[in-house]
Amino acid sequence: MQRRRVWFEKPFCVSVREESIPAPAADQVLVQTIVSAISAGTELLFYRGQVPMTMPVDATIPALTGPMGYPLSYGYACVGRVIHLGSSISDEWRNRFVFSFQPHTSHFVARVDELIPLPNDLAAHQAALLPNMETAVNLVMDGAPLIGENVIVLGQGIVGLLTTALLAQMPLTYLWVFDRFALRRQMARTLGAMEAFDPEDAQKVSEVTARLSANGADLTYELTGNPEALNLAIALTGFEGRIVIGSWYGEKRAAIDLGGKFHRSRLRLISSQVSTLASHLTARWNKARRLNVALAMLRQLPYEQLITHRFKIDDAAHAYGLLDQHPEQALQVLLEYEA
Repeated sequence: MQRRRVWFEKPFCVSVREESIPAPAADQVLVQTIVSAISAGTELLFYRGQVPMTMPVDATIPALTGPMGYPLSYGYACVGRVIHLGSSISDEWRNRFVFSFQPHTSHFVARVDELIPLPNDLAAHQAALLPNMETAVNLVMDGAPLIGENVIVLGQGIVGLLTTALLAQMPLTYLWVFDRFALRRQMARTLGAMEAFDPEDAQKVSEVTARLSANGADLTYELTGNPEALNLAIALTGFEGRIVIGSWYGEKRAAIDLGGKFHRSRLRLISSQVSTLASHLTARWNKARRLNVALAMLRQLPYEQLITHRFKIDDAAHAYGLLDQHPEQALQVLLEYEA
């Protein structure tokens, strides 16, 4: 028996290789994957070759610490069950339902401290959204919205949608979102956005800016993955407002207007990245507590509505092609593995 593993052979070229199933070391377990989630933002940077070649693939995830270069196996959202134990592993781990930050593969070995045990009543497809939900929780924590604030979210990919869903539970004066694609705007409304706009509709953007008048948004999230969207964020944010940047741009560059309004309005740009917590929170918060919040929030969402496509592992190239060529058709895309 062999495992099947997704590889980016080079930009825009995805293959699924058959490989020997690794045997767990004494301090490891073997996990059989049920489902894994594709991160349309980060993974498309690797798919398109837009990641700086001088950086490690991911310095914070043990399975991804190698140098950047092709061919590359990537991904970080695998849900499965433990099927074999290393000699030093307690039998309580046998058949455990788990999540792990691993590349897309039908089987993987990991130490138990690299696994997140999951409750058995959580659906595997639901659990696959965990890293994106944890990112959304982190974004809300970094933005720290206050009661009655005016909040805008630019970008309604899966992270943007989850962030919108969390913000919709708060007593805000308004929660507006912007996204190019009608499917995403409609889902944002379903999740609680008060209004949803197309940023490419110049007349509508002008009308929205006029409605904001001199006040602007108190808090704006830039989650599009497009650095040019920072200019819209600056235009929509009011005096001393906060702009939380959750996008990773890779090697994408854009001219950003840091002149008139940005400078005179004392706007604050806040980088938000889920691998760490803001230092002012760490006296009472750690990753385990944040993860528990993310798990609780997952249970409150209509996750099936967020999953628009499920591909068998052998069709991984088609999954990436869909996200690259027809992003307007997809929200969350999953890869499924046969038992």
